[in-house]
Amino acid sequence: MDILQSFVDLGPTVVLPIIIFVFGMALGCKPGESFVSGLKVGIGFIGLNLIIGLLSGSLGPAAQAMVTRIGLDLTTVDVGWPAAAAIAYGTVLGSMAIPIGIAMNVILLILGITKTLNVDIWNYWHAALVSSLVYAITGNFALALYSTVVYMLMLYLLSDLIGPIIKKFYGFPNVTFPHGTAAPGFLFALPLNWIFDRIPGFNKLEADAESIQEKFGVFGDTTVMGLVIGLGIGFLAGYDLSATLQLGVQTSAIMVLMPRMVSVLMEGLTPISESANDLVKKKFPNRDVYIGMDAAISVGHPAVLSSSLLLVPITIFLAVILPGNKTLPFGDLAAIPFIICLMAAVFRGNIVRTVIGSSIYMVTILYISTWTAPLVTAAAKAAEFDLLGNSSITALSEGGLFTTFAFILASQYMPWVLISLIGIVCLIGLIYINKPFKKGENK
Repeated sequence: MDILQSFVDLGPTVVLPIIIFVFGMALGCKPGESFVSGLKVGIGFIGLNLIIGLLSGSLGPAAQAMVTRIGLDLTTVDVGWPAAAAIAYGTVLGSMAIPIGIAMNVILLILGITKTLNVDIWNYWHAALVSSLVYAITGNFALALYSTVVYMLMLYLLSDLIGPIIKKFYGFPNVTFPHGTAAPGFLFALPLNWIFDRIPGFNKLEADAESIQEKFGVFGDTTVMGLVIGLGIGFLAGYDLSATLQLGVQTSAIMVLMPRMVSVLMEGLTPISESANDLVKKKFPNRDVYIGMDAAISVGHPAVLSSSLLLVPITIFLAVILPGNKTLPFGDLAAIPFIICLMAAVFRGNIVRTVIGSSIYMVTILYISTWTAPLVTAAAKAAEFDLLGNSSITALSEGGLFTTFAFILASQYMPWVLISLIGIVCLIGLIYINKPFKKGENK
């Protein structure tokens, strides 16, 4: 267990290249090709992390300036996903999510119950955090471990469902996102899109990046949109002219550089994905396979980035006006692209729909994160995490999601029964969409 934890502690930029290399060799790729693929994936993630760091470093102070300017008095601080991951993996219970997730993935793949081959083991921290919250409520270690199993079933069901839409919208063949922050947004967007399609006039509005550029010319270009959004955020933050201009150019740079890093990462992933699919088709002619990756590879899309930048001031505004909200959005403002990336796919890249739908989603996230804050704080104390003087903390990227809400709610009322019910629904869903036991399927 300690060896596995030490490996995970190396971080995704080291762990993923090693995993990609091992998978490439196992799938029959040449050693040199596997090595280069793994290295390119690592380079892509380093590039993405640098740009996300730029996003966080530029928007974080601007958001803080807006909060100070408005004079908010919110008692729960959003510490962001890096802190949430550290809390999740900071206990024995949390570290067990990794071997449980790997074992479940292997078993489900062998049985044909899932199509997802998950190489993104770093993001098992979502399951680790949920199980830690269940333990904080019940004090039952066995129930918390069981929650990890059920959460993984849910994640693999969502992964299999979103694989086709990822291919259609993002153009990534045989890739899916078993990512706890991104996947729930897919389900939330489906009924909203159904409603949007039935609003006269609104259902005819074309607002994808290409349509906006066609209508507004140079001002519709994504780089110029980034500049305008950055200037607007700088103005709302009360920055002087120099700082506002710098923020504008930085957001414009993010709009340009993020897609470049995604393309580098996909250069490394494509040979592995093709080899995996070829092998599966050879051994199991009736099956496809998705390579489970971090949703970071989707955040470079213009619709995702543009909507995310607009949602920063919107989220802070919602935190101000929502009665009963106690969460101060901060650490996960830079994670908004991950939260909404699959919503943008459901809305077919329509930026207006994405901003409106995501704003509704953020309302639920703020309320749920406020409700779960005592549990997140308790889990942080159990992991001996430094609260940095805050009496109450949360994380929008997991503590505010409705999937987390479902597990916490179930833990308060007949936990074994209700969590088992979630697991049964997810297992039936996996069996239904993948039909592993139909006639003619290879053993």
